[in-house]
Amino acid sequence: MKFLPPEIYMPIYYEYYLGKKLDLKNPVEFNQKIQWLKTYYHPDILTKLVDKYAVREYVKEKVGEQYLNDLIAVYDKASKVNFDELPNKFVIKGVHGFHFNLIVKDKTKLNRNKARFLMNKWMHKNQYYRGGLEWAYKNVPPRLIAEKYLEEMDKDVILDYKFFCFNGEPKFVQIDFERGVNDQRAFYDLDWKKLDLHKKSVKIYEGELEKPNNFEEMIQVARTLADKFPFVRVDLYSIKNKTIFGEMTFYPADGRSDFYPAHYNKILGDMIKLPILPKNKKEIKEV
Repeated sequence: MKFLPPEIYMPIYYEYYLGKKLDLKNPVEFNQKIQWLKTYYHPDILTKLVDKYAVREYVKEKVGEQYLNDLIAVYDKASKVNFDELPNKFVIKGVHGFHFNLIVKDKTKLNRNKARFLMNKWMHKNQYYRGGLEWAYKNVPPRLIAEKYLEEMDKDVILDYKFFCFNGEPKFVQIDFERGVNDQRAFYDLDWKKLDLHKKSVKIYEGELEKPNNFEEMIQVARTLADKFPFVRVDLYSIKNKTIFGEMTFYPADGRSDFYPAHYNKILGDMIKLPILPKNKKEIKEV
């Protein structure tokens, strides 16, 4: 499948979804700079870090194996998933994209044929490159992983802490919960002060969330994993005050979902310090 060159495609794509012009020579807002990174910032390590299986090695080297969720199995074909060998509760994920999640709380109620059909669909998809040219996903081999189902005995929902890291430094955290049921979201700064930042696509949580006891540890884990990347979102969980790694994301919402109030788009854009594109080169291949 042939594509327009990214430097031509991205402005068209960006304007289609956000209704605003994109000048790749002078990106200003957060999502504009995300489009720049998709177009020009291509160090090989990004392919490893968006791969939900391969990234485990990076996490182990950078912060330690204790921050990884328990891995049950890895599959290169959906047909190889043996449900009989899996525990009663588990999660299966496609390593090569987002929303490729099969969450099983009770295996006895699982429709296995439907689940296998769904996983087969995942294995033949790489829409994260086809749609928005999210470069990091381009060469991720389609695979499935089975992991331990995360839960807390006294809580109905697990909070997902997404740390926005700019040039290696976490600046604020997006907290999502009740995903896929009654999606709600809140933003906090690192002093645990609630921000008025939000996105129109997800309901704002109006209450106050309790600061996790391991929040400072989570910040340090996010900082270490973020390293020197111009931007990365590091997703973590806090399970019984234990920090568990989720994933790393370089292009949140594919760079086509604005923040509100609107002035935040430039404020967050200013936080990303883009690397200098080498002369006579069309992309950056090294960190």
